[in-house]
Amino acid sequence: MPSSPKIPKELILENALTMLIREGYAALNIKALAKEIGCSTQPISWHFGNMDGLREALAQEALRYTNQKLTPQSENFIEAFLQIGFAYVNMAFDEPNLFRFIYMGESKQYCRGGFSSILTDKGNAALIEGLSQYLHADKNEVGKFVQRMVVYTHGIASLIAVGVLQGTKEEVYKMISEMGIDLLSKLNTDIDFQKVLSNITSPKGDA
Repeated sequence: MPSSPKIPKELILENALTMLIREGYAALNIKALAKEIGCSTQPISWHFGNMDGLREALAQEALRYTNQKLTPQSENFIEAFLQIGFAYVNMAFDEPNLFRFIYMGESKQYCRGGFSSILTDKGNAALIEGLSQYLHADKNEVGKFVQRMVVYTHGIASLIAVGVLQGTKEEVYKMISEMGIDLLSKLNTDIDFQKVLSNITSPKGDA
């Protein structure tokens, strides 16, 4: 049995993710990745077998990288939810190849299922619970708000990622915020959501 290669799996995935973000998944293959790293194809084949194995591992690495970017900085549930949306938009603008790979079917790994899966997602479920308490609103109604905002934001981000929608980040932030205010105002009429959202800090990468 051949000995394990000196090039670690983590280094290969790091370079594969760099290539994915820079050039897109279509440009990525074992030979091109080996050239990027400066090695033979043997270490890649040893670790992943073939492109299917590499794609599966890369999908997990890309998700890990993406989840770090989508982690909100605020403890305020409304601000945290909007920060996630803004970070999502940033990815569509700044790293469209990554966005398409994860969220538009190229990885063949990321599949939420039906619309109800938005509500059962672990992160979204925690946000729904927190928002429900903050707004003193029915959890089912808050779930509908989250569901609509996720679908709305994803739609805009997808159009940006494929180059159909032209505009600036600031314009898209405003669209998302206005939609959020409109929907939130129906859940609680006592909170000045315009004031709350005006204090939201945009995530890094919005320049």
